[in-house]
Amino acid sequence: MKKSVCGLEINYLCKGEGETVLILHGWGSNIGVHSAMIDLLAQKYRVIAPDLPGFGESEEPDEPWSVDNYVDFILEFIKDFNVSKLTLLGHSFGGRVIIKLCARELPFSVEKVILVDAAGVKPQASSEQKFKQAVYRKTKWVFSTALVKKVCPNLLDDLRKKNGSADYNAASETMKKTLVNVVNEDLTELMPCVTCPALLIWGRNDTATPLSDGQTMEKLMPESALVVLENAGHFSFLDQSAQFLRILASFMNI
Repeated sequence: MKKSVCGLEINYLCKGEGETVLILHGWGSNIGVHSAMIDLLAQKYRVIAPDLPGFGESEEPDEPWSVDNYVDFILEFIKDFNVSKLTLLGHSFGGRVIIKLCARELPFSVEKVILVDAAGVKPQASSEQKFKQAVYRKTKWVFSTALVKKVCPNLLDDLRKKNGSADYNAASETMKKTLVNVVNEDLTELMPCVTCPALLIWGRNDTATPLSDGQTMEKLMPESALVVLENAGHFSFLDQSAQFLRILASFMNI
């Protein structure tokens, strides 16, 4: 289904009946990867899942967004569904949006939160990483000078591709700037705002948002519990699908 939100054409799915569960996917992903959990939840709940702006079949913003822009989008998106209470489920970047959403004054109550390998803890750079970042900044400055750009116009782009993550390199220019805005924001101070029952599900081998992030969230969110899935990475809900669905069904009383 499609609808216009914040001037953008948004693709979304709505399935099932009952109290509402809103699912937010991760960076570079889309609602398709959540099909198994959507089918499970739709047995008892109305499940709503949008392709967030810039992903899947939804239009991307005209200018770079921040996490706050995505929160504003969610609040506008959900208006038409007449929601008085809501359960929020987010993977990775979707979890980041949920944490910031819970820090707002909301027109609905949040009954439960489920965060899966969620983002929101800004990683601390090691000494080696800090050195590489310093070298990158200095090299970028040199490559940005008029003379170098005139003689070797592709050097700066090549440098960015070499040093950028896979998500960064795959994004449009607008979404690259959005990614930079997003990953540089630390949400640890807002995590105590998640005061409802919160289930944290993490892959033991997650390297994108490591298990230590989940442990930090468990300490800061007063009603949270952390479940660790063995032999699973950042997409723990796919790596250990059967176990994940059993845990989700138990938490949601299905």
